[in-house]
Amino acid sequence: MVKKIIQAVTEEEKPVEKPKKISQEEYEKKLVELAKTGLTAEKIGETLRRQEIHPKEFKGTISQILKKENLYVNPDLKNVQEKLERIKKHNETNHQDKRSKREKDRVFAQTRKLKIYHKLI
Repeated sequence: MVKKIIQAVTEEEKPVEKPKKISQEEYEKKLVELAKTGLTAEKIGETLRRQEIHPKEFKGTISQILKKENLYVNPDLKNVQEKLERIKKHNETNHQDKRSKREKDRVFAQTRKLKIYHKLI
């Protein structure tokens, strides 16, 4: 019983190791790696914060760096395109679902509008 108490006290006194600071180049390499896995700028920021790397400590925002590397994916457009794919898949198996046909047309128009807005067309 006494050993457990002593072990608990000694474990609490151990200093917490701080993560090493990384350079700007290493930070940008890490961003590119995460972007190539298909993450958006917001998700990249979340994963970096979990790794205790704070983007505010480095120059340039995540989206600016990804645009420079031509890896930036607009999250709105990505989400709408994924939704369109899900609806198309549903439509293939359920031919009589007229509501989903209308929804497919609506979401397709939404993707076109977003592409025009972001000057991708």
